[in-house]
Amino acid sequence: MSRKLTIAIDGPAGAGKSTIAQRLARELEYINLETGAMYRALGLKAIEQQVPLDAEAGLVALAERSHIELEPTENGNRVLLDGRDVSERIRQADVTDAASRVSVHPRVRVWMVDRQRAMGKGGGVVMEGRDIGTAVFPHAEVKIFLEASPEIRALRRVMQENGSIDDHARVAAITEEIRQRDQRDRSREASPLVVAPGAVVIDSSALTIEQVVAKILQLVRSRERDLSVPARME
Repeated sequence: MSRKLTIAIDGPAGAGKSTIAQRLARELEYINLETGAMYRALGLKAIEQQVPLDAEAGLVALAERSHIELEPTENGNRVLLDGRDVSERIRQADVTDAASRVSVHPRVRVWMVDRQRAMGKGGGVVMEGRDIGTAVFPHAEVKIFLEASPEIRALRRVMQENGSIDDHARVAAITEEIRQRDQRDRSREASPLVVAPGAVVIDSSALTIEQVVAKILQLVRSRERDLSVPARME
């Protein structure tokens, strides 16, 4: 039986990490842990309880009295915040922005990383986020950095919203939002968005979901074979 691996998928917002992680986990019969959803859930709670997004101490205190659960399903994670299903609410624009702002605080990230490691410590997981291969599981057997151009990510988001890709003003506005978020993620003090050592970079701009999944599966199968070879006795 193949060893259950830990697969880390990092990359900027809108690169397709969640979709790819879901498909990959289903193919491998692994658990998909969408760590970004945890930051979104905390961001939502901060909005609801009017905790300032730049108040690190207040956000840490809020996190410590929060219970965030991810329940994997065939259609992605069900996200529970203090027992309440917030799976749909956390995908809205105000929560997306709040999650990005919450995630810059070092103490918030320490709290999150501790819980993410506990959730994935047994292997057999696909974890995606911004710092899985660098901070959460630096020793993951397979590390992927999934990227795409800001323009392509903006078009994908418009299509997800059932908007028109011919709405150039909307596409331009989303592209600028993405560039600003990329800048925040790459320049933050705690666990900035970078390519982890040993990670394979995949640019999904011109690839289908199926093609990206196939590329990663090849890497996983190769790593499984490497780990199945017994060490030679000297």
